[in-house]
Amino acid sequence: MSMPVTDNSAGTTGAAPGRTRASHRLALLTADNASVPLPASVQAITAILLAVLLIALPWLGLGYRFLSIAITTLYTAIGLYGLGLQFGQAGIMSVGHAALMGVGAYASAILSVQLGLGFWTSLPFAMALSAIVGGVIGLPTLRVGGQHYIIITFCFCALFVIVLTNGGTFTGSATGLDVGSVTPLPGINFDKLSNNYYLVLAALFLALAATYLIGISRYGRTLRAIRENEQLARSVGINVDLHKLGVLMVSGLFAGLAGVLQLYYLRHISPTLFGAFPSLYLALMVMLGGARYLYGPLIGAVIVNFLPEVLNLDPVDSRIAYGICLLLVILLLPGGVGAGIKNVYCALTGGSGTQTQGGGSNGRA
Repeated sequence: MSMPVTDNSAGTTGAAPGRTRASHRLALLTADNASVPLPASVQAITAILLAVLLIALPWLGLGYRFLSIAITTLYTAIGLYGLGLQFGQAGIMSVGHAALMGVGAYASAILSVQLGLGFWTSLPFAMALSAIVGGVIGLPTLRVGGQHYIIITFCFCALFVIVLTNGGTFTGSATGLDVGSVTPLPGINFDKLSNNYYLVLAALFLALAATYLIGISRYGRTLRAIRENEQLARSVGINVDLHKLGVLMVSGLFAGLAGVLQLYYLRHISPTLFGAFPSLYLALMVMLGGARYLYGPLIGAVIVNFLPEVLNLDPVDSRIAYGICLLLVILLLPGGVGAGIKNVYCALTGGSGTQTQGGGSNGRA
């Protein structure tokens, strides 16, 4: 007597797609999608929404303190975009980036105090000097890299603070230098906080645009090739040294712009603003946000500047919170919060953001 045979293939077949979809979404959540651009429509909508939010911020009635923190966040993000270019695109990390911001800030302040030059006149000179110093400090990258270059940048930062502190009346010594307000434009007085905010916001939009254009350009693709395999890049004829120095000078240009904006917002600078701790905070921000993503530096700046305010933390508790956040990001989101947001989008859409390998922002979504 034969026993009936139960066919479970239908049930197995029905369950398999569900398990497959779940596994696929889990893989998307933890994947490194930095090299895969989001659809152009998603990028455009994100850019428009972000621009509208930032432009409307002063009109939301959030108060003087909130707007002040927002200005600090924006000029910090400008400096971070320079660090994000050299670290995210070229793989060159620095813990002395605050010193480059200090070069621009002090150059502008000295030109103001000694020669009477205003914001608009001193700005290009300060940015150019920061770019040159960034290139000079980057010369060791032609010989060493990794942790050795990080140590060099840290030493430069410490030496810069020592020089400023002992610079006498020229640098203001430990007390620093004071400057006036931004030179008014016709009908625009930058003594008003909201106008100062829009000035910094305009500079941020320029930094974002420059970062995006570099990322999708041939130069950006070459930098990523160097980051992934420097020896192979040399073997195919790429001038690695020239490209490294170029991105470091661009990074210095961004830092100089951020430093001048910081100077004229605070109207006072001192050596402590550009020492070791501020540089480490900049490195922390760019790692938290995600150096390889277009909005990563901005995300990192928002987290570090607004976290103590939102959670009402004192300085000691803030440092503990930063450390916890960094550990969580390293363990769970190695690509930063920007990578996490992109992975969530890819998981929710079933990986629609991973279907197109060309176009987009070439890894800077």
